[in-house]
Amino acid sequence: MIRIEEAYKLVTEAVEPMGTEKVDIKDSLHRMLAEDIISDVDMPPFNKSAMDGYACKEKDLDKPLEIIESIPAGKAPEKRVENGQCSEIMTGAPVPEGADCVIKVEDTMINEEGMVVFAGKTGSLNIANKAEDVAKGELLIPKGTFLEPQHIAILASTGYASPLLARKPHVAIISTGDEIVEPDQEPGLSKIRNSNAYQLMAQLTKCGAIPEYMGIARDEKGATYDLISRAVKNHEVTILTGGISMGQYDFIPEVFEELGVEVLFKTIAIQPGKPTLFGKLGNKRIFGLPGNPVSAFNTFELLVRPYLRMSMGGESGWKVLQLPMGKTYSRKKSERDSFIPVKIEDGRVFSKDYHGSAHIQALIDADGFIMIPIGSTELKEGDTVDVRQI
Repeated sequence: MIRIEEAYKLVTEAVEPMGTEKVDIKDSLHRMLAEDIISDVDMPPFNKSAMDGYACKEKDLDKPLEIIESIPAGKAPEKRVENGQCSEIMTGAPVPEGADCVIKVEDTMINEEGMVVFAGKTGSLNIANKAEDVAKGELLIPKGTFLEPQHIAILASTGYASPLLARKPHVAIISTGDEIVEPDQEPGLSKIRNSNAYQLMAQLTKCGAIPEYMGIARDEKGATYDLISRAVKNHEVTILTGGISMGQYDFIPEVFEELGVEVLFKTIAIQPGKPTLFGKLGNKRIFGLPGNPVSAFNTFELLVRPYLRMSMGGESGWKVLQLPMGKTYSRKKSERDSFIPVKIEDGRVFSKDYHGSAHIQALIDADGFIMIPIGSTELKEGDTVDVRQI
């Protein structure tokens, strides 16, 4: 067995870049950015009014003001504001030359001569200055950013109608074992429904990959060989769950050998997740994950997600929070690094009620996993721990 840090190093050193493509902005959500986004404009592009009101000189607020024009949003001012004058102005419209403040319409009244009288108190100038948000040439979004809705507005406002993005990796998913039936089937005696494939498809979609479920490889070597060889041929990454331990019907290691897969590791000193395999076949990558659902979920987050994100030019590290334990947690055995699902409450970490690698319900409202390292049997209340978020 190897440690998780070594497994992570082997996986990330074997990353194959996905390449790039131009994508319509409408289809860029949850894609990895492959170019820096540089502003081609100042934002705001001019001194603009932050209020509906009147643009004038601040020193003239104590006298009636003559209205010289009305400036709606989208129209350039035609007149300069001189002493004793003002321009009616709408929110977002350019502030005319000569004016250095905008008084809110709510703070004004019109006298009998039709002039504006300031009835409020001096305060904000209510002007958004040119380039105060963004200057032309400024870096707004660095490449390697996973695009969320808030990034899309920036792409649109800076003219990136077809941003350069990383290609999405195509990932095959294969479940293994005669004991597996699909979710729409009633499991008979000694059968279980296939949760891993659908869990993995969701995890893959969430991290920006394109999953394809290839079905269940039954406990027969020839059929297993055919299914895996098709998956590897047509996908950049193949993920299998189950079938990689030492059981009589676990054909996967033998199939990999016949296909010519170079296996970099096949067991990791973690709990859950010991029977985890990683291999290479040319520029294709293969992960063999454990059959129990919590093990499959955990090893995907620890190894597969970093690989996929890095293949798209994204971040290379685990996303962690450092927080104190809210309650002491202990275990009996310490031969492996243990990953325990936890909940974060009031800035502290509490272990979930967790019965082992088949206890998928423990993940429903979990915020992440913490690791208890080899040789350690206890994390005390107040100890600072790394929470790997999920």
